[in-house]
Amino acid sequence: MKKRVLVKFSGEALAGKDGYGIDTQILKFIADEIKELIDHNIQVAIVVGGGNIIRGVSAAADGIISRTSGDYMGMLATVINGVAIQEALEHRGLEARLQSAIDMHQIGESFIVRRARRHLEKGRVVIFAGGTGNPYFTTDTAAVLRASEICAEMIIKATKVDGVYTKDPKKYDDAVKLETLTYDQALSDDIKIMDDTAIALAKDNKLPIVICNMFEQGNLLAILQGDTTLCSIVK
Repeated sequence: MKKRVLVKFSGEALAGKDGYGIDTQILKFIADEIKELIDHNIQVAIVVGGGNIIRGVSAAADGIISRTSGDYMGMLATVINGVAIQEALEHRGLEARLQSAIDMHQIGESFIVRRARRHLEKGRVVIFAGGTGNPYFTTDTAAVLRASEICAEMIIKATKVDGVYTKDPKKYDDAVKLETLTYDQALSDDIKIMDDTAIALAKDNKLPIVICNMFEQGNLLAILQGDTTLCSIVK
């Protein structure tokens, strides 16, 4: 079983059916899933996006807001989501620490990799917010970067699908799930599991990327216990 993992949640996943904001029932579900991992002595870090509040690229689409400012707005959105996840985890009885790439001492710790590793060793869940702290980088890239820095054994991208398919399985009955694929295949075939920068960084650090359905109860633990039928793995 893997001992240290980073789970990447999209901001949109927190929004629920409304498509925006934060659904507290989804927060509760996430907290339950993470507690199951902690109960099995798995060290867990989390990165969450901010798309349920604002996306930098979209904010800057018409040119009124610059891409740099739009991306910083998106980073702030990830902090809001990070605070929400921290609260949900603590409500479930877990210890959690929020670390931000943008200094916000009243809200969370500044990102310090040694401190993050120490929190994980003590069984605390560490939530990395604020992206990389730089514009023009996605939270996918931030997730791979942080996973590499804390020496995670894999990164799990928790999505709404159970893996990578040759076609859209909702539209095509003959779509085939790819249980494994290489980093180069993901890049050359333009498979949008993560942006190219994130995939290239994972390749450089030999960090497996697991794509799974976050809304299936028990999926995360089952995958970490070795069930590869519930996901696709890029390695």
